[in-house]
Amino acid sequence: MHSMENLKKLPTLSKIDGGTFNKFYEYDQAALADGAIPAKYKELMALGVALTTQCVYCLELHKEAAVKAGATQEEIAETIHVAAALRAGAALTHGTHLLD
Repeated sequence: MHSMENLKKLPTLSKIDGGTFNKFYEYDQAALADGAIPAKYKELMALGVALTTQCVYCLELHKEAAVKAGATQEEIAETIHVAAALRAGAALTHGTHLLD
């Protein structure tokens, strides 16, 4: 069901959505470009978010972009653990709502 081949359909969406996708793409590119935070760190943040949202497409695209931007396997491993800790922390803190 989840195939990177599906991303080839984005130009079709772009043609029929009145330009919305193109505006999103421009925003996405600007948000991830080098700025006060270097692109490598932005891509690692994007990986952390993708791990928590569990978007397989984002995981693949941002892993590739992070490596291209110079991210090491060690940095990616730490990003995985940060995302896992935040998800677990959210379960713990939200779990307090279940306690009387």
